[in-house]
Amino acid sequence: MSTYVIGDLHGCHAEFVSLLEQLNFNPINDTLWLVGDLINRGPGSLACLREVKALGSAVRCVLGNHDFHLLVVARGGGKLKKHDTLSDILSAPDREALLDWLQSQPLAVNEGNTLMTHAGVLPTWSVQQTLSLSQEVQEVLMGECSGAFLTQLFGNQPDRFDNQLEGVDRLRCIVNVLTRMRFIDDQGRLDFAAKEGLESAPEGFYPWFQYPRSDAAQLLFGHWAALEGQTFGAKVNVSAIDTGCVWGGSLTALNLDTGERISVPSQQVRGY
Repeated sequence: MSTYVIGDLHGCHAEFVSLLEQLNFNPINDTLWLVGDLINRGPGSLACLREVKALGSAVRCVLGNHDFHLLVVARGGGKLKKHDTLSDILSAPDREALLDWLQSQPLAVNEGNTLMTHAGVLPTWSVQQTLSLSQEVQEVLMGECSGAFLTQLFGNQPDRFDNQLEGVDRLRCIVNVLTRMRFIDDQGRLDFAAKEGLESAPEGFYPWFQYPRSDAAQLLFGHWAALEGQTFGAKVNVSAIDTGCVWGGSLTALNLDTGERISVPSQQVRGY
């Protein structure tokens, strides 16, 4: 009985299947944690979504920014972008069932002292606060006003979380922290422009994991392929799981029980 955390799939279905085979993954006994961004950019977005959904209760998954992008396009009036690979999902006969399943997923998952989100966690947010904020968003996604919320979701403001925020501003900021964050300043303000490695930090900004926390939570995240699974200078107990499979890197699983990392090479040809 093992628990594995797997990095961003991004539609890399062949690699996903290969990694599960290498892990000898058994959905009856084992558990799979997925850090989000199941779809988009890779060639097998529909197959990935179907595969994960079919694993049922063996999977614990959080939403990533690309997963939100699909929901916004499908149910919030958003438009496809040039390099999207979502058309197969949007035209699939089981489209609505797949979208319903995706929309029901949380933004944070935890067990004991371990917390998984797609992009990370603000250093001032406790595990319980993070779960509570995730629940706020999930309740709206599962409610009657979900379409209106998805229509207004995208945007970079407010770029700093304040517990006094209300309405869509509050929800958008929570989503941006948990699914888009990379660099922040010492006031917790997010930068949305820099997307490369640590050297791309704007002046006055640092990776979110280089700020200390008041607890010893084990934090798991994906989203940042340019890190290649490394968190140099981390001042918290953190594991980066995204090793850039869709960009020609690898797809990586972390065994939560042993700390071992297992990877399979990418079958994609693109680079960063």
